[in-house]
Amino acid sequence: MTPLQDRAAGALMGAFIGEALGVGPHWYYDLGALRRDHGHWISDYRAPLPGRYHQGLQAGDGAQPAFILKLLLQSLVDGNGYDHTDFCHRLDTQLLPLIDGSPRVGPGGYTSQSIRDAWHKRVEQQLPWDDCGGHADTTEAIERTLALAVRYATQPARLAETIATNAAITQTDDSMLAMTVAYGAVLGQLVQGHTLDGQISNRLMQLVEEGALPFHAVTTQGLNPPVTGAEPSRAGNFASPDALLTPSCMAQAALDAGVRIEPAWKVSLVYGMPCASYHVLPAVYYLAARFADDFESAVLHAINGGGQNQARAMLTGALAGAQCGLSGIPDRFIAGLIDAPELQPLCRALALQITPLPD
Repeated sequence: MTPLQDRAAGALMGAFIGEALGVGPHWYYDLGALRRDHGHWISDYRAPLPGRYHQGLQAGDGAQPAFILKLLLQSLVDGNGYDHTDFCHRLDTQLLPLIDGSPRVGPGGYTSQSIRDAWHKRVEQQLPWDDCGGHADTTEAIERTLALAVRYATQPARLAETIATNAAITQTDDSMLAMTVAYGAVLGQLVQGHTLDGQISNRLMQLVEEGALPFHAVTTQGLNPPVTGAEPSRAGNFASPDALLTPSCMAQAALDAGVRIEPAWKVSLVYGMPCASYHVLPAVYYLAARFADDFESAVLHAINGGGQNQARAMLTGALAGAQCGLSGIPDRFIAGLIDAPELQPLCRALALQITPLPD
């Protein structure tokens, strides 16, 4: 595999690993109870205890976010690219028959709000998929569209188009869509080989200027004031570029010796333990920047922070995996992932489909 392909496969496997690490200790908002049930430091896959979320899964199993990510990954590999109709058909035939619109039923033992909303609209109301999105403020759409960010990492305009289209299947709030596309754009930059640092937002804003990312912007290069009398350089679909600016802020905080969160898992207390994207994403960017060359530390600090640690670790795992590459992920995380024999070839197959960067 080329370095680009290694980073791409690392991003995908990193997401599956992070998600599975969260299966056992998921959604503990009482950190004392988390430590009581899983020890002072969670360092590997754990099975859920009786009565907890995902009860019945084994250590190393994936839950529903991994199930849906795998559906999209298979669709991309089979079609050598994104086919919206094909993916929606897979949802109709492989996911919706397994759920009933309630939280505790479905693959992995839990179904998120946005997927439940989509089930009610698609199955009970028989609406077309274009009308099934809801207003959940979680990272649910990011968790699957990260596959699109990897597939189109070298084609930012196509990345933004496909992510926005796919995310709207289940989430239609403009702010959530902006955060989803922004995360995908960051992941695409890391797969290309760029660094998650204080300059990444400048690179993203240059893509806005070039018309590749659909964000509204009135400032000039470097976020300087607009030229008097000039129209915005790009009106865009999203109201502001703020979702593109967060990554650099978090990276600067992570790399600034005067700003320390110790231990790093306490990032969940600083930015919030709940499920909303505006709590999860700042912590994800912080951890991925702080542990850019240390996949294990990145995902384990994400897990040990409690709360919505499954999403935090899944999205951190993708960013960390993109920076370290598949070759930089410790073997034990792959060996302990139950679906690794099926997932690893899929991730490699998608990586081989990516359009190479120009010389």
